[in-house]
Parts: sequence; structure tokens; C-alpha cells
Amino acid sequence: MSKTKLGLLLVLLLAIVAIIWWLPPDLLTLDNLKARQTDIELYRSKHPALAVFLFCSIYIVFTALSIPGAVFLTLIAGAIFGLLYGTIWVSISSTIGATLAFLISRFFFQQAVKQKFGDRINNIEENLKKDGAFYLFSMRLVPAIPFFVINLVMGLTPIKTSQYILASWLGMLPGTAVYVNAGTQLSKLDSLSGILSPPIIISFLLLASFPYIARKLLSILKK
Repeated sequence: MSKTKLGLLLVLLLAIVAIIWWLPPDLLTLDNLKARQTDIELYRSKHPALAVFLFCSIYIVFTALSIPGAVFLTLIAGAIFGLLYGTIWVSISSTIGATLAFLISRFFFQQAVKQKFGDRINNIEENLKKDGAFYLFSMRLVPAIPFFVINLVMGLTPIKTSQYILASWLGMLPGTAVYVNAGTQLSKLDSLSGILSPPIIISFLLLASFPYIARKLLSILKK
């Protein structure tokens, strides 16, 4: 890795450490969000455009730097912007942030990681060659796979940025809508465990497998 990359990487790491150090430990917790909901809604009503700008900026930074907290920010979006606009702002911000994380991973780590873990990355690349953007789309729909892991891993592959953006946006959209909708009922939430109920998880898994099922059916019809 060149000195320029090392310097930029150090700046990013320092930024992550500074943000985590600055954030109060209980800031992004369900109880704290519920306690501050009225204040946040009041600020949004007085400064609507600025509230959107600040929210989207914070969401993009958290996602791009892989800082935990996106779930709580998504709940905030539902609480203060409602289902429609909350989904729109989160969808835009999460896609931009995920793309930046993807590009950061590709710029800093692609060559070094592939040299050490080439075999593991090759398996992912083979799946991408076989299924294209459907593979990434399916990964986005599986709740068990953390989004930040997908962002970083995909940056190590040769997938086109345009394909990554489109597949990520579509794949993250259902989960975004679910969490934003939960945020509209923030005052009634007791925990995060009830948001992804078994029927919703099953729906995501079925949606993730749909491209492969459709491809199999097409192959059978052709035969």
C-alpha cells in the first residue's frame, strides 16, 4: 500500500474513532430515542429542510464508515418523517453510504486482501459471474448478513459500481420500509426483536430466492 493510501486510511480510522468516542454510549438506544422523540419532531417542524439535510448527512457518514447505528437512524426516520418520506430519505442515504463504503474497500483493501484471502474471494466472484447482480440482491435481503460486511466484501470483487448501486438499492428497500414503518410506532416499541418477525423474515428469504427459482423454471420450460 502506498504512502498516500496509508495516510488516507489513517485519516478515516481517526474519523471513526473520533465519532465513536464523541457519541454518548446511550445515544443510539431505543429508550433514548423514545425519550427524545418529541424534541426531534419539534426541531424537524421548525427546520424541515435542515432536518432532512442533517439526517441524510449523518446516515451517509455512519454507513460509509461502517459505524453501528443505522437501525436506530432508520427508526428515527420513521418517527419524524413518516413511512413515505422516511423510506425515501433512508433509501437514498443508505445507498450513497453503502456505495462509499464499497469504494473505500475497493480503493484501500482490494489488492492486499485478495493476495491473502484470494480463494475465499474467488468463491464470491464465481457466484457473481454465475448470477450477476442477483447474487448481491439476494445477500441484501437476508437479515442474517450485516450490511456493512456486504459493503466491504463486495468492494473486493470486480462487480461494476453501477450494478452494485442498483442491486443494493433494490435489495435494501424492503428492509428499509420495514424498519421505517416500525419507527412510525416508536413510542409503542419495547425492543427491536419484534420488528423482524418470522413472517417478515420468511418473506425476505422467499424474495431473495425468487430470481433463482425463476431461472430454474425458465430452464425447465426451455427443455
